[in-house]
Amino acid sequence: MCFGCSPANPIGFKLNFTMQDGICRTTFTASKEYQGWNGFMHGGLIATLLDETMAQWLWLKDIGVMTAEMTTRYSLAVPVETPLTIESEKTGGRGRLHIMEGKLLLPDGRIAVRATGKFLQLKPDSNLLDGIL
Repeated sequence: MCFGCSPANPIGFKLNFTMQDGICRTTFTASKEYQGWNGFMHGGLIATLLDETMAQWLWLKDIGVMTAEMTTRYSLAVPVETPLTIESEKTGGRGRLHIMEGKLLLPDGRIAVRATGKFLQLKPDSNLLDGIL
């Protein structure tokens, strides 16, 4: 079961995604259980949100991928108990390699965190997808 998107994962984020005008979006509000410093979301969980949203852009286009590399830049602290928007788009790639960008936005529209990722498309005979959702 996927931690990010599976509705059956009891401890997962249970994210729902939409695609509009080439942008994949989801929303998330972190509870206090997801904090690192008091009142602020844990950075590793923020990275998970961005990773999941970048990968989902490809999954929504029926391209099965796994993360190969990801770089995350934190500009602003992300408070818990605040509605967040996470967006991603494809910026390049070649062959089985897909280059993605993601951003996490605060309610006022400021970009708190940016990420870039390289995703490797799975081979058609891969069994890695079995039971993921």
